Amino acid sequence: MTERPSSGKTEILVAAARAFAEHGYHGMSMRDLAKLTKRSPATLYNYVDCKEDLLYLIQRDAFDEMLVAAKAALEGVTDAEARLHEFVLCHVRFFADRQYLMRVLIHEAAALPPTRRAEIRERKEQYFQIAEDIVAQVANSRDGGEPNPLDVERNTYCLFGMLNWTYGWYEPERHGKPEDLAATIERVAVAGVAAGVSRPRRDRERRSDRAEAHGGAR
Repeated sequence: MTERPSSGKTEILVAAARAFAEHGYHGMSMRDLAKLTKRSPATLYNYVDCKEDLLYLIQRDAFDEMLVAAKAALEGVTDAEARLHEFVLCHVRFFADRQYLMRVLIHEAAALPPTRRAEIRERKEQYFQIAEDIVAQVANSRDGGEPNPLDVERNTYCLFGMLNWTYGWYEPERHGKPEDLAATIERVAVAGVAAGVSRPRRDRERRSDRAEAHGGAR
C-alpha cells in the first residue's frame, strides 16, 4: 500500500470505522463507504487501493495514537498506582467518544491478512507490555519482591477486560464522566492486584500447605 495525501483521510477513516462497527467489515463495500463519506468511489480510491487498506489504517493509526498518548501520560510519573491511574484514564478518555472504534479494534482485526495482522499484533503487544509493567509495579509496591509473572499477566488481561468492554455499556449521561469511569476501573484493578498477585515462592508454599492439609491428595 502506498501512503496517500493525508487531507481528508481522517474523515474517511472515521466514517469507515463507524460503518464497520455498525455493519461489520464484510457487510460494507467500497461503494457503500464512498456513499457514507459523500465521495465517489473513484475519489475514495485516491486514498486507498481497497477496503482492506481502510481496516488496516484504522487499526494501525489507532494503536499508534494510543501508544503515543500512553507514553506521554506516563512521562515523569514514578509512583506505581499513579502510573496505573494515568494509563487507565488515558485509555478511557481515548475511547469515551469513540466506542465505535473499540468495537472495530476488537472484532474486525481478524479480517486482515496474516502479514498485516502481525503488524497490528506487534503494536498491541507493545501497548499490553506498558500495562503489564505497570501492574507488576503496583504488585511490587504493595508487598515488595518480585511478583509471579503469570499472576501479573492474568491481572493485566483482567484490566483490559474492564477497559475494552466499556464500549458495550458505558453511557456518560448515566455512568458519569470518563474520569469517574477511570477511577472505578482503577480501584477494582488495584484491589485485584493486591488480592491476586502472589510471589512464586509463596505460591509453592501454599500448594505445599494444602497438600499437607489434605494428606498429599490432589
